[in-house]
Amino acid sequence: MTRLSMKRLLMKRLGVIMEPASGDPNEVEGVLNPAAARGPDGHLYLFPRLVAKGNYSRIGIARVIFGDNGDPVGVERLGVALEPEADYELAGHGIGGCEDARINYVEPLGHYVMTYTALSARGPRIAIARSDDLLHWERVGLARFTSNRGIDVDGVDNKDAAVFPVFIEDPRNIPSIAMLHRPLFPGTRPEERVKSPSDAGPPMLQNMWISYWHTNASHELVRPGKFVTHRLLAKGEAPWETLKIGCGTAPVDCGQGWLIVYHGVHETGVSPSGRHELNYSAGIMILDREHPHRILYRSPEPVLFPETDLELHGAVDSVVFPTGIDRRTDIGQPDRYDVYYGMADDRIGVASLQLPPSLARER
Repeated sequence: MTRLSMKRLLMKRLGVIMEPASGDPNEVEGVLNPAAARGPDGHLYLFPRLVAKGNYSRIGIARVIFGDNGDPVGVERLGVALEPEADYELAGHGIGGCEDARINYVEPLGHYVMTYTALSARGPRIAIARSDDLLHWERVGLARFTSNRGIDVDGVDNKDAAVFPVFIEDPRNIPSIAMLHRPLFPGTRPEERVKSPSDAGPPMLQNMWISYWHTNASHELVRPGKFVTHRLLAKGEAPWETLKIGCGTAPVDCGQGWLIVYHGVHETGVSPSGRHELNYSAGIMILDREHPHRILYRSPEPVLFPETDLELHGAVDSVVFPTGIDRRTDIGQPDRYDVYYGMADDRIGVASLQLPPSLARER
């Protein structure tokens, strides 16, 4: 298989872009894990997870403010995109949530597609919404899945989904909506694996998958479809991702293929109280443009890892969790990608990734 190679990359931190607003009950437990997308007006919008008391989450809308040098410096809050209303977003007894959105403008559909985690009585599931302008959202429903070689993909918890901005041919050469996602098969959560690693099940069941949904003839996204073909995309390989990997940012065309910034989890030790301490870091993958189940490049080491105080200490310690990405063609820097990420499940940071304009090919 052809792969791309490059020297180790590291992101440059640009600072904290968003933190809980004082006195806002919708944000009292944190602001984190935003989607990012350019609107029809050219502005960049974030869609952060706003966490109220009891871990009750909404998806907000904020416009990014840039400084004179082009770096993001703050946000203007514009309200709420989605809050728990549908039955699949409500778990009962005041529990529910719309969480951790990713957004891409899907060109053949002619609108934006949001994938997000809906917290229902059945557990977390992938939900889909659509919009023409990024400000008004219409629910499509829950993503559904056929079985995969006898494995029930539809009946398990699932998170960290993102769709591609164009149709991708599935293994049968049918143009499809392709989606990255992370099924949470029983026994495969990091907290479970560190306690009983020998009982965690096959390692391939813990990680990043790609699935395909055949749209209708008119290419309308008006009701839930069923993803009918599934492939394991990647599993944890390097020491910094031994417990889990999952999709981070929505795929973006970087010229060499589809760039994603993903997260990996590993154990760093055991606290005096016996709690297993985990670390969430970020790496990058470049996927083949025509056949994105083929990985052209994968960073052997993290490009961003918990290092600052706000990344090391918070609601969940030692977490950088990338979810939003913005290619900076707006300032004439197409090889620069600003990545928006959750900091210890409390705040939102932004870091800049400078991708080499040409990558050496090796076989």
